Amino acid sequence: MVLAIDIGNSTTTIALFGPDGKPAFRSDTATRRNTTRDQFAIVLKGIFDLYHADLTAIGGAVISSVVPSVTHAASASVELLTGKPPMMMSPGLKTGLNIKSDIHTQMGGDIVACSVAAIDKYPSPIIVIDMGTATTISAMDRDGKMLGGSILPGVRISLEALTSRTAQLPQIELSDPPRSIIGANTIDCMKSGVLYGTASMLDGMIDRYKAELGEDLTVIATGGLSKSIAALCRNDIVLDENLVLEGLRILFQKNTK
Repeated sequence: MVLAIDIGNSTTTIALFGPDGKPAFRSDTATRRNTTRDQFAIVLKGIFDLYHADLTAIGGAVISSVVPSVTHAASASVELLTGKPPMMMSPGLKTGLNIKSDIHTQMGGDIVACSVAAIDKYPSPIIVIDMGTATTISAMDRDGKMLGGSILPGVRISLEALTSRTAQLPQIELSDPPRSIIGANTIDCMKSGVLYGTASMLDGMIDRYKAELGEDLTVIATGGLSKSIAALCRNDIVLDENLVLEGLRILFQKNTK
């Protein structure tokens, strides 16, 4: 079985994949930037206990991280628990991606993993919208070439900026959108702006990507609030919450054969 760990700026996602390529479990936990090896190991062991999974069944592990302060602790904890060092997402791994040369060494491991899984699962051309702390859009052409993309402020970052810079706007939870785009109170007005506004922005970006590539696209959304936002978009969007984790599993297999 393959353990896949994706360490994002806000959330660390962990999944254990069986021989059939399907996740035995998936778990999300807060990313703690000052964590130690032992603290990360305690969290990891607790997750395995929670899902009644066996640590000794791990045949290998792969980690993607965009938080350098957590990377070493996570790697050391996996080695402590399994006796084997994990594979780390790095420029030296075989990906199978044809990446445009000037972004080859600048792409985050999570973006690479998402792209690998998207090409494996869906028809090209493709754009992947990953809605994490930042919202990233990655584009692949009909031949599977990784062209590049866009980076935008994430939904929660935008909301935090709005409430921290305006004295009279409250902190709100982004659960269900308001029934009408025309909010009848402050909270509904804020939800309308953040949720419908983000959906409209994504629709606009999708339309521009279609125009740039000159053809229709498979649009995939993953991460964060993708389910809530995609439901408000006018374009057809495929939701795939495990895309980055599946990409890590595929990359592990590509590099251990």
